[in-house]
Amino acid sequence: MRRLAPRLALCLTLLVASLGTGARAETLADVKAELSALMAEFNALKAELVASGGANMGIAGGDALQRLDAIEAELMRLTAKTEEIELKVNRVAADGTNRIGDLEFRLCEATPGCDIATLPATPPLGGATDTTATAPVAPADPAPATGTGPELAMGEQADFDRAKEVLGQGDFRSAADLFATFAQSYPGGPLTQEAQYLRGEALSQLGETAEAARAYLDAFSGKPDGTFAPDSLFKLGQALAALGQVPDACVTLAEVGNRFPGTPAAGNAATAMQGLACQ
Repeated sequence: MRRLAPRLALCLTLLVASLGTGARAETLADVKAELSALMAEFNALKAELVASGGANMGIAGGDALQRLDAIEAELMRLTAKTEEIELKVNRVAADGTNRIGDLEFRLCEATPGCDIATLPATPPLGGATDTTATAPVAPADPAPATGTGPELAMGEQADFDRAKEVLGQGDFRSAADLFATFAQSYPGGPLTQEAQYLRGEALSQLGETAEAARAYLDAFSGKPDGTFAPDSLFKLGQALAALGQVPDACVTLAEVGNRFPGTPAAGNAATAMQGLACQ
């Protein structure tokens, strides 16, 4: 009986630790797996306690079996709550993906020469959720990591710097082409979102508003919580307004404030909404 008490305390400690979402970057699937493992350990402890005859001896002044039943009920509640949150997250992701797909369709309609039939499927917002998918193959000779940031592929920084230098020189056509090539060469890289955003800037300077809007959309949808996500979403809203799609522009600009409150992009979006007389 004395041997069971420390193990039960450890079980409860693990439960508290598994719920500390602020300190650990875990997915809902990770939390569900931990709760399942914890429930299995708990059931084993409960069975051992009953088999040892200690269920009625009391732990900390109370009936042990009743206390175990209460803990089991709480574990079940937490598991159900996790599944409920997962369903909500999936619904939000699906809705966001559908909205992005609709924007891509509208942008294609506004772009001369764009064939709607050739539009690729919109990737799920937040990344693929299929854990059985094959992971992308890493470059054979990655460059040494700098600081604590993500590791860059060989030549990635040099290619990005070259495109950015061309943009600074005012050669917007070449810069747009270089950034497009960069995004295709390093999909999902740490500099890809910025490259898509800067491609949008170059295209805007060329007056190709529809293509610029697509670049901003790609920058945002590729990493909705990335550093350039607020500005990308704001610039997308501006581009939609310039294309005459004011209702969509208002919705997009409002989303900047909803997603990134307190940022400069949110303030700029609010000002733009006033100019468009958004309701």
